[in-house]
Amino acid sequence: MTAQTAGRRSLRGRVIAQRWLLGVLAALVGLLFVLPAIWMLLGSLRPGSDVIGSVSPLSWNTLVPDVWTLDNYASLFGPLRFGQALMNSLIVGFASVALGLAISIPAAYALSVFRFPGRELVFAVLVVGFMIPFEAIAIPLAQIFTQWHLDNTYIGLILPGIGNGLAIFNLRQFFLGIPPELHEASRVDGASEFRTMTQVYLPLSVTPVINSALLIFLAQWSAYLWPLLVVSDDNIQVAAIALSRTFSDTSFNFGQMFGGALVISVIPAVLLLVLQRYFTQSVATKGLK
Repeated sequence: MTAQTAGRRSLRGRVIAQRWLLGVLAALVGLLFVLPAIWMLLGSLRPGSDVIGSVSPLSWNTLVPDVWTLDNYASLFGPLRFGQALMNSLIVGFASVALGLAISIPAAYALSVFRFPGRELVFAVLVVGFMIPFEAIAIPLAQIFTQWHLDNTYIGLILPGIGNGLAIFNLRQFFLGIPPELHEASRVDGASEFRTMTQVYLPLSVTPVINSALLIFLAQWSAYLWPLLVVSDDNIQVAAIALSRTFSDTSFNFGQMFGGALVISVIPAVLLLVLQRYFTQSVATKGLK
């Protein structure tokens, strides 16, 4: 065996050892991120009073329950009516996505394709608008909705979420990257602006449309302050508020809280898992280009 061959084998051995080391390190880092979710899942399957009591001293029992029970989920979907609140959140979320995209797509198309005086000013106002924290205007807006008798209604929950400036910004930036020759060719062929938008621009913009839909959905799904201000009727209350019923000023049920938080987290995670293929296709397509 020559010295050159031995050197290659030694180099290959070092590369393999480095890969194994990096793999183990990545697994440990991933475990650190996943561990809180595992603790939340297993904590939801133990009596609520045992969750915090098992934290000190740290032991195997801190993570793995001695007693397994589904009582927390039975209480959530029973007396606490968490299932109805989840359905309300889904209704509000998907309705906001449908109406939000119906507003955001034409607005982004107009701000990217049409050239009119003050276009950049309108876009600047839009950018500044979505940078203002919603909490700064929530209380006066809730007073207006109450005067309009939109409190305790699905419309009252949906309306503030459909004008999402970040979604318009996201779509406009993508539309600006579409060659203007496509728009000109479509107009020469006699297509209307609506047909050009729906048959030329939208098929090329699947990924940013899905991204914008997720922005709108997640904003509504995680909303807490707004439903708290405009809804007092339990029949149309959303999941985030229903989760707050698991604790009061004098008592906490961490098992129920963990179970509700887990269910609330799973639905957006499933949506991202289902829709991730669109993002993968987009990256692959850009790579081919």
